[in-house]
Amino acid sequence: MSTNTIAAAAVAPKGRRRGGPPRRRPDRSQSIMGYTFSGGYGLLLLAFGVLPTLYAIFLAFTKNGSFVGFDNFVKVFGDYRFLPAVQHVAIYLVVWLVSLTLLVVLLALIVHAVRARWLSTSVRFLYYIPGALAGASSVMLWLFLLDPTVSPVSGVLNAMGLHTFVQTVSIDNLPIIFTVIAFWTGAGGWIVIMFGALNNISTEVMEAARIDGAGAVKTAWYIQIPLLRKWIAYMGIMSLAAGTQLFVEPRVLSQASKGVVPPDYSLNQLAYLYAFRQSDFNGSAAISLLLLVVAVALAAFFVFRGGLFDRE
Repeated sequence: MSTNTIAAAAVAPKGRRRGGPPRRRPDRSQSIMGYTFSGGYGLLLLAFGVLPTLYAIFLAFTKNGSFVGFDNFVKVFGDYRFLPAVQHVAIYLVVWLVSLTLLVVLLALIVHAVRARWLSTSVRFLYYIPGALAGASSVMLWLFLLDPTVSPVSGVLNAMGLHTFVQTVSIDNLPIIFTVIAFWTGAGGWIVIMFGALNNISTEVMEAARIDGAGAVKTAWYIQIPLLRKWIAYMGIMSLAAGTQLFVEPRVLSQASKGVVPPDYSLNQLAYLYAFRQSDFNGSAAISLLLLVVAVALAAFFVFRGGLFDRE
């Protein structure tokens, strides 16, 4: 390196990178706006996320203000309703996450393969419409769909041997029913997200696959799905978090079926009964903390297995 080059590097502006354009510092107004938006979110997260979590941790390990160790957890584990609720939620999560992953990825690939732009846009819009309905509203709609006496799909229900609402919402059918309801309300948004991720795959990569003679199935299996891994992991984390909080659907069905669906079907329902029927907020907090720990552990599994934060 010559002396002139060294001297030029020594007197170069501080914000200039070697061999590239100078760095532009963010405008002060942009920085203020960024801190304003993130600060508002931070305050809401602190008020409605961090502080309630800390208070729940305090309640879970105390009784009447005194530290009791794991007594509240032992009491919850000994409750005859706890293990059935765990089993119900676990079965639902397995059915929900497996079906969501397979169907969302498959439908996103099909929509992405549609060449007619108007048709692809229309299908994505139709997929997304159910997501505009709130959870309680969608469950109310499904109350009519699940009743063979008034359902527009009563023929299908009768063909399955379901002739009354009570038969339809039996305990054995609930994981499938909750999966169908959750898929109907939430899968459309994930299909749109996966479609956007597929559009970000390099056209050169896709063109190279076609030149090599790869068909649609091989291209999807060896190129598109591996490149969707991070998005699939993200979908799994968010869907897992929502699935462990199962509450609205079984509660509404319990009220509609007059107790056929038990009021303690899910862990969230059991925590609700502890808090507002038994006035035992410490036991309710213990159940909530258990749900949090399990959800965080499973989310960590998705993060590391899915390479969510790996850099390409």
